Amino acid sequence: MDEDMTDEGSEALRPDLTCSVCKNIFNDPVLLPCSHSFCRECAQRSWKFNKKCPACRQPFTEDQAIANRALKNACETLVRQINLTNPPQPSEFVCNLHYRPLELYCEKDEEPVCVDCAILHSTHRLFSIKDGVPRCKKELFDKLDIFEKKVDLHRKMKHRFTKAVDYVKQQAGEAEKQIKEEFERLHKFLYAEENKRLEVLASEEKQKITTLQEKISKTEDNLKSLKEHVDILNKELGKEDLPLLMNFQKVKREAEWKKGDPKISHHDLLNMSKHVGALSFTVWQMMKDCVKYNPVVLDPNTASPWLALSPDLTSVKENPERLSVPDNPDRFDPCVFVLGAEGYTSGKHKWEVSVGDNPKWIVGVCKESVVRKRKFTVSTNRGVWAIGLSKGVYTALTPERPELPVNPRPEKIRIKLNMDNREVSFWDAMTAKFLISFSFDLEENEKVYPIFGPGLHSTPMILAPGKIAVYTS
Repeated sequence: MDEDMTDEGSEALRPDLTCSVCKNIFNDPVLLPCSHSFCRECAQRSWKFNKKCPACRQPFTEDQAIANRALKNACETLVRQINLTNPPQPSEFVCNLHYRPLELYCEKDEEPVCVDCAILHSTHRLFSIKDGVPRCKKELFDKLDIFEKKVDLHRKMKHRFTKAVDYVKQQAGEAEKQIKEEFERLHKFLYAEENKRLEVLASEEKQKITTLQEKISKTEDNLKSLKEHVDILNKELGKEDLPLLMNFQKVKREAEWKKGDPKISHHDLLNMSKHVGALSFTVWQMMKDCVKYNPVVLDPNTASPWLALSPDLTSVKENPERLSVPDNPDRFDPCVFVLGAEGYTSGKHKWEVSVGDNPKWIVGVCKESVVRKRKFTVSTNRGVWAIGLSKGVYTALTPERPELPVNPRPEKIRIKLNMDNREVSFWDAMTAKFLISFSFDLEENEKVYPIFGPGLHSTPMILAPGKIAVYTS
């Protein structure tokens, strides 16, 4: 009767004295600042990989893990009781070939073997079971850490996709408003064209949202799959040594993850320039006098979060607060730039930029591959051919930074891009005075985009409208 009561007491205590990582009774337990306890080895491994508590994910430093002596004494007492009432039984796992105990682990074949099998593995590294288990556990812990990080990544990306849906709806709302304002000027006989464009906008909005919803659904499926992998690995890590080793290859194969990580691409967002960029130009033959044509319009999907664009995408200025926009790969951040909506690979192109009395600005062209996600020095050797104003000095943005002789102060800059000759030139648009030109080289089929840096000022940088001429025969 007393022995049965002892067994029941031991089993009742076992859950409280079991490490949640390795699923064994605590071995040299340590206490973390968050009040959770783990085996010292389990805590050290977790700190090495992500420096967070395996239970609550709260960060901790290695020296904050202190010995939990009371817990250690309780565990040692429990082990003595278990050994006393349930002495170890002979292993039931034996070699299928020699019917001898599995006492060794082959590193190359990744399986337990008996001593008689050693001759069959003479060129392989063999370890004792005790030494082989930590090696396998380490590899599974590595995979577990990878999957846990992927779970975190997928959760974050799901949140970003959801926010991107709201942003696409906002973009669609802004585009719809601009379209209506433009068509309101073109009188009733243009309503058919207006309705047509609204349908295209609505269709693309629906398509973009559908695509993002599909990505959200796919991300949720991946999250479910990743969690299943995590559960499988945690379950496997909780097994005894030999079952773990015998099932190791299968678990390792099943724990492969070949799917890519989710991300928001440029094509997930609305192509705003298609809907509102130079909208009136498309109907200039019908109502030439009502049309304003801009040879260049801005691409809001590349604009820094600190820049505000006009609804018709023809002016840009500082925004007092950082805008909540998707962190898509094409967007400049932290640099405060925005690109033109169209890139060029051939032909001659010309546009004018009103810089007004802004004390600091940059205008020019850049390679499509220009850096977007880190600060960089604007220079020709970084794939940017531009001029700028800073501290009252007009400068050609080359490594040498030569000063441009400017008099009077230009308020409008004309940029001429000749893609056939690989040359861009800059002019004072008011006086037609030549300022400077650059020659450049490009990779085959690489595009060149207009680039604008209005500086952090409330005065807008405005893209001047181009002249329209109608020729009939």
